[in-house]
Amino acid sequence: MGRTYRRSRVAAVPRRSLVVLTVLLLMAGLVGCSSDAASAPDTTAASTTTSTVEPEEFDGTVDDFYVVPDPLPPGERGALIRVQPLDDAGDGQVGLRIMYHSEDVQGRDRAVTGVVLYPTGTAPDDGWPVVAYAHGTTGIASKCAPSRLPLEPPSYGVEGVRVATDYIGLGPVGEVHSYLSATAEGNAMIDAVRAARSIADAHAGTRWVVVGHSQGGHGALVTMDRAGELPDMELLGTVALAPGAEFTKTFGDEVQLRIITTMVLIGGRDEWPDSDPADYLSPEALAAGEEVTRDACLDTIISTMLPLAAGDDFYVHEPDDGPAREFMVANDPTPEASPSPLLLMTGTADIIVVPDRVRSLRDRLCSIGQVLEYGELEGVDHGGEPAAAAPTVEQWLADRFAGRPAPNSCLPSDDADR
Repeated sequence: MGRTYRRSRVAAVPRRSLVVLTVLLLMAGLVGCSSDAASAPDTTAASTTTSTVEPEEFDGTVDDFYVVPDPLPPGERGALIRVQPLDDAGDGQVGLRIMYHSEDVQGRDRAVTGVVLYPTGTAPDDGWPVVAYAHGTTGIASKCAPSRLPLEPPSYGVEGVRVATDYIGLGPVGEVHSYLSATAEGNAMIDAVRAARSIADAHAGTRWVVVGHSQGGHGALVTMDRAGELPDMELLGTVALAPGAEFTKTFGDEVQLRIITTMVLIGGRDEWPDSDPADYLSPEALAAGEEVTRDACLDTIISTMLPLAAGDDFYVHEPDDGPAREFMVANDPTPEASPSPLLLMTGTADIIVVPDRVRSLRDRLCSIGQVLEYGELEGVDHGGEPAAAAPTVEQWLADRFAGRPAPNSCLPSDDADR
C-alpha cells in the first residue's frame, strides 16, 4: 500500500543508545525565521469568532509578551488577547505574534500563543487559503515555544495565510504543556485558525489545510478530528508526517517511549490531576524529569533522560494501566474516519517514530474507511522527513486546492484515484 519515495540511502542504524540520542537530537533541529512588522492590523472579528475585547497591540519586550494578563480578559475561543508585530517578515507579508483564547480539557479559559503570517497583496475574491501548521516536539516548558524565536511556519507552496500555535501550556510564563494531549493541541490549532480569521487585514478565506510532523503529526490528526468545530470552513486535507499515534502499542522503541512518557506524565498532571508520575517513574527518573522538563527544552531533556531510559529500572510500574493507560487511549488520534483526505508519510530510517508505528496507524485508518495516501521516504530519518517530504506535500496540497481527486492507498491500485 502506498508509494516509496526514494532518497539517497543511509547506512543501517546501529541499535545503540548513542545513535538513539543522535537521531533524537534531530527532533530539536528547528529552522529559524524572521519577520517584519507592518502597520498595526485591523483585528475586527470575522465569522468564526467574536471578540468581546479589542486585542492589545503589545509594544513591550518579547519576554513580557508571554506574561498572561491577570485577570485574563473575557473572550470566546479564538478571540485575540494581544498581538505583536514580528521583525523582518519579508517583502509582501505581515507577521504577527499572537495571544488568543482557547479551552483546555478541564473546560478552563486559557491564553495560548502562536504566530500568523499573511500576504499584503490583493486577496482572491474568496479570501486567502489557510495553512495551519503543527510543530514537532520542542519541550513542555514556557521557554520552548516556537513563537518565541519566532519560527516561521512553512507555506508548502501555498500563497495565503499561515498560522501556527504553540499549543496550550507552551509559551505563557509559569505554565507547562500537556504533551501529546489531543485537547492541548487540537483546541489550540482550531482556535488559532479562528484567531487568524478574526484579523480583517489577513483576508483569510474558508478553505484550509493542516500539516504537521512528529508531535505535530499527532497535532494535525487531532485537528482533523475537530474540523467540524469550524462549520463555515472547508478542510481540504491533512498531512501527517511520522505522527505520534498507536499509543497503546510498542514496536521495539521502548527507550524512545520512556523519554516521551516522562514528558507525558509530568506535563499531563494539570489535565488529569488524579495521576501521579511517582506511580510510574522511579525516584531517580522522576527527579531528573521534573527538573529538566521544567527548565530546559528537547535537546537537554534527551541528553539528561537517555542514560536513565536505557536502564532496566526506569519505571516502578509500567504505564500500561490506570491513569496513564486512560490518557493514551483518550489521546490516540482519529478514532473515526474524517470526510477529508489524509497524506500520511514516514521515513524508513526513522528510529524515533518507527515506520512500523506509522504502518500500524495506516492499517487502522484504512480499516475504518479513511481516504489516505501513504508514502515512505527510503533511507530518511526523523530529522530529515520534513525536507524530504516537502515536494510531495506541496504537490498534494496543490491538488487539494485545485479540486483534484485524492489518491487512496487503502484501495486496490486500479481503484486508488476513484
